Amino acid sequence: MAAPRVLFVHQNFPGQFPHIAAAVLKRGWKGAVIGSKTARNTPGLDVRRWTAPRGSTPNIFEPATRAEADLIRAEAAGEVAFKLKADGFIPDLIIGHPGWGETIHLSEIFPKAPQLLFGEFYYRSSGADVGFDTEFEQRTERDALKTSAKNMGLARAYTDAELIVCPTPFQASTFPKGFQSRIRVLHEGVDLGAARKRSNAVFTTPSGLKLDGSTPVITFINRNFERLRGFHIFMRALPAFLAAVPEAQVVLIGADSDSGYGGKLAHGQTWRQKMEAELGGPLDPARVHFVGRVPHGQMIDALSISWAHVYYTYPFVLSWSLVEAMGCECLILASDTAPVRDAVTHNLEGILNDFFDVPALTEAMIAACRQPEAFTDLRRQARQTALARFDRETVGVPGWMQLIDEALGTRG
Repeated sequence: MAAPRVLFVHQNFPGQFPHIAAAVLKRGWKGAVIGSKTARNTPGLDVRRWTAPRGSTPNIFEPATRAEADLIRAEAAGEVAFKLKADGFIPDLIIGHPGWGETIHLSEIFPKAPQLLFGEFYYRSSGADVGFDTEFEQRTERDALKTSAKNMGLARAYTDAELIVCPTPFQASTFPKGFQSRIRVLHEGVDLGAARKRSNAVFTTPSGLKLDGSTPVITFINRNFERLRGFHIFMRALPAFLAAVPEAQVVLIGADSDSGYGGKLAHGQTWRQKMEAELGGPLDPARVHFVGRVPHGQMIDALSISWAHVYYTYPFVLSWSLVEAMGCECLILASDTAPVRDAVTHNLEGILNDFFDVPALTEAMIAACRQPEAFTDLRRQARQTALARFDRETVGVPGWMQLIDEALGTRG
């Protein structure tokens, strides 16, 4: 019997799929990739990149903006799929992330290939990120229609899925009832062999200050500093904390130039600029260190010396950084929001507080610095829970391979 052929589809391949692709190749199977210009070359995989045939229509009917963009990308990916087919690559299975539309037409081009699609998030007008923070969003009933319209490409794509793989229960809960019977909840996995507490770790700030954890360090990580990930709440909690714990240092890892999930501010302002203006100017640069994005190893060093790691989020996709902080046995100080509760139980793996309660976060950071011994059990349990639910080698990859076998079995 010929080795199965798997087609991976992801705009930014490998995205969530690097170790799944590696496991497929390890079995001796054949693989190809359809991605955009940002897709990375991977040994053993035939990587094909699509180019959009056109841009978006100027002044298009606003609710159709996302659907048109998805269909433009779908057509471009479809052209690449036709070329793959002409070159003799007919997949036995398609594994894809449908978030940008590329999988929409693939059931027409490869009708016999079951699709295993990544279920990252399904937009909702209530009960998720939209309308959660009324300080910045005043929603109307008509705004709900715009949110619903963003799902048109996703709905079409998931209709063709044999199975939909959602990383967490909350993410699965955002999907409509009609898709629920095909959903499997399984995290793709985080490398918790690498994300573990390092003894004698040292983190060096851009100013040259070396932090070794002998005095209190609070860490905070966003891909982009933004409201959706609670940056504004964290910044508001810092002045009182810094006054109460004068020996403490704060390390913020991430970019402050991109808009992030929460959208852009007016006049090109960043969230860091906005919050510093609100607080009356920059916080003490000798103690509050904005270090930008750093190599993964340096991030693990920062988490290894952390006395408490702050992770706040709207009801949205769970960040890998939280799982990595748990893997490093950080004391987790997090928002009591649905995605966090899929990873952290209050007073078991960390401390959860109401997202909007700024004084509660301040007090939690102070307690972490003044009574560190009180949280030893929470730190240890954080890693144990991370290993049980999110470890790549023991949970993510084996689980995905089982689902791949299940999907292949549905078509014989």
